[in-house]
Amino acid sequence: MTEATLSIGQVAERTGMSVHALRLYERRGLLASEIRRDAAGRRLYTGGDVEWLTNCVRFRASGMSLETIGRLAELVRQGTGNEAERLELLREHQRRINEQLDQLRACLDIIDAKVSGYERHLAYGVTGDPWQSHVPA
Repeated sequence: MTEATLSIGQVAERTGMSVHALRLYERRGLLASEIRRDAAGRRLYTGGDVEWLTNCVRFRASGMSLETIGRLAELVRQGTGNEAERLELLREHQRRINEQLDQLRACLDIIDAKVSGYERHLAYGVTGDPWQSHVPA
């Protein structure tokens, strides 16, 4: 039984990537498998390709570089035996994301405090800058 294939347009629709981006990913070696082509030269994607590209969209959204995605794709294409290196790439990216989350949480704490201060300020009907006058807590 032959695995169902998808056109580049169908993959673009399913992944949210543009056709241009899909071609770029292929040219840059960012795909985990080689994309087959039909007799007319049109790209034929599989469900596995869609899954990989969906992951790539998330990787990019989380700040992973194209170089890192390319290295990960290269390791996947090489097959088994390099799982520890794949894991290390993902752990390093995980560490960076956790640092970003920590920074964002600190920023959110400040914003939450400011929002709370303005809400109290307005609830008491006080005018002026809430940070220059004393508003009861």
